[in-house]
Amino acid sequence: MASQIGGMKNVKIFVLYLMENVGRPLDFVTLNDIVMQTNYIMYLDFAEAFHKMLDDALVEKVGEENGEALYFITEKGRCVAESLHEDILTSILDKSLEAAFRYLDFKKRGITMHAEIRPREDGKYDLLCSLSENGVDIFSTVLALDSRARAERLQENFYARPEIVYRGVHALLAGNINFLFDD
Repeated sequence: MASQIGGMKNVKIFVLYLMENVGRPLDFVTLNDIVMQTNYIMYLDFAEAFHKMLDDALVEKVGEENGEALYFITEKGRCVAESLHEDILTSILDKSLEAAFRYLDFKKRGITMHAEIRPREDGKYDLLCSLSENGVDIFSTVLALDSRARAERLQENFYARPEIVYRGVHALLAGNINFLFDD
């Protein structure tokens, strides 16, 4: 599967835009995990672009945390991101930045997501969705669905907005049906 954001230049712009808007130094693994959240870029494309950005002084090592190097966007990188981010669809940048913030919040809290599709003997599919905080389950549900395609769409939506799913189920079970109409 190829990256959906084509070309080394666009991969660099994408990564620089995320780094600039996250606004704090990140280690390579965290940055990679953020970039991989939306499946727009493949790991090898990211790794190649990241090392090129280091060589081009668009990002720099600014310290260490827990033995891992921390990287931050340079002023030169900021200028590149600001002047060229329009080369990538705004919707892609917005969705990616939202995923980055969610990932960082979930990582800070130790929350992991899991969604699995299991075929049933009756021809339907179970979608199992769960959230764990520091290894302890905080949310788990199973939905029976009529088709694999529908299960895959719901699985994708769960991964895209797990905090909204969690908050929504919690509100509905607490009797707050107005949650459906709140902004």
